[in-house]
Amino acid sequence: MDTVKSGSTQRGAKIVIVGSGVAGISAAVALTAAGFTDVHILEATGRSGGRIKTGRLGDNIVEIGANWIHGPSEDNPVFCLARQYGLLDPEALTPENQTMDVGGHPPWVPNYFTSSGRKLDVECILPLQMACLEILDESSLFEGKEEPFPSVGEFIHSKATEKWGDADTVTRSLVFSVVSNMLKVECCVNGTHSLDEIGLGAFGLYKTLPGLDCTFPKGYEGLIKNLLLELPPDTVKYNCPVRCIEWNDTETESPVVVECEDGTRMTADHVIVTVSLGYLKKHHSTLFRPPLPLHKLHSIQKQGFGTNNKIFVEFDSAWWDDDCEVMHFLWEDENLLVDKELDLQSSWIKKLFGFTVLKPIERYGHLLCGWMAGHESEYMETLSDQEVTQAITQLIRRFTGNPILTPKRVLRSQWFHNPWTCGSYSFPGKGCSLQDLKNLGEPLPTTGSQPLQVLFAGEATHPCFFSTVHGALLSGRREADRLISHFNTSTDPVISKL
Repeated sequence: MDTVKSGSTQRGAKIVIVGSGVAGISAAVALTAAGFTDVHILEATGRSGGRIKTGRLGDNIVEIGANWIHGPSEDNPVFCLARQYGLLDPEALTPENQTMDVGGHPPWVPNYFTSSGRKLDVECILPLQMACLEILDESSLFEGKEEPFPSVGEFIHSKATEKWGDADTVTRSLVFSVVSNMLKVECCVNGTHSLDEIGLGAFGLYKTLPGLDCTFPKGYEGLIKNLLLELPPDTVKYNCPVRCIEWNDTETESPVVVECEDGTRMTADHVIVTVSLGYLKKHHSTLFRPPLPLHKLHSIQKQGFGTNNKIFVEFDSAWWDDDCEVMHFLWEDENLLVDKELDLQSSWIKKLFGFTVLKPIERYGHLLCGWMAGHESEYMETLSDQEVTQAITQLIRRFTGNPILTPKRVLRSQWFHNPWTCGSYSFPGKGCSLQDLKNLGEPLPTTGSQPLQVLFAGEATHPCFFSTVHGALLSGRREADRLISHFNTSTDPVISKL
């Protein structure tokens, strides 16, 4: 009888999930698989996927949002699901690919170009690049230790000046242009305007998984489509933005009320909030009634959230080496390791570190993906397609020394001005700690007669995989497991042993 009672109570609980990104969908999949029958996802837009968004440029499939499976190995649930759904190339499935541990720095074959139109010898630059990576790796070792500087950027500036400050003018100019480029790369990796915004002590919280990063040949959205097939029909309600979540700690049958923008009010036993940290930063004061507890608000403020945009550029033919996988654009006038307050209108393009080459050529043709983070990236979103194309064309002509190179097509992402994401992904800000990340994922309330009314998931709530799709997916499963465990233990203590 007790088992039946537990099951029926569990199946009858009404659960509303806010957001149909990978965190929300994975939570719904886990809950329905466990027997919950009253699970609904409210999605503000007309599509599922959130920051997973696949698009097209001509005949090519491109990722407007999430790009790679970072660390495709057995401990990565995104990789395991993609393998299960048959979404990956054979190379990504090999044991060699899964066991390769690159520490977050894929061994891509580079090309280097300078602002005076020269292509540099890779062998000349690689030692400098490796020295930069050593400094970067050193900056991740201060978790739980005394911090000599408050930010990663200040630490790198100090180390680089200490190492190369006394070099001759020519060497120092080259070194600092390489370091400057590396800082731009890391701004994209971390989704921040400047590494001065990333806390030195918290930088090491992010953990990598083994495996050489891989992509989805037919698009990342294939993962979303397959996950949705595991849900009952009509689980997701689209074009339904949530205005306010009213929660309390009283003895009521349905303690939470979700009010949508169209005025619809629905009651729920539990609500799982999966909105982006960027959205939460901007709207928490109106999204929750009563307001969030102070310690959670402080952690929301301390955790960073920034913008990393892509600019896809297609050509009729390649002007880079056949084996090139990434190209770096080195500005020869960037020989000072300081963040300058620049005029965005005239210099935004300088924040683009270079391009990754989409491969294989048989699939993508001659297609590059440029990367740009921070305020310059946000400004880029305000420009017309024609202005972006013109700036990219001038940049490439300058760095290659080829005055007639002309892109065939250009397509860019615009995540900062997307009202439902307000940026790309999270990073640990200055003064941020592991406790702050845990606070972000803490449910409300944690005690009392009606606990777990509001739960939180999304990449920013994962303590070591923040900014990743697998972090988002695991956070959704975590909150589903929290509810499953709650019903199993609260209804019958014996149930967890069965």
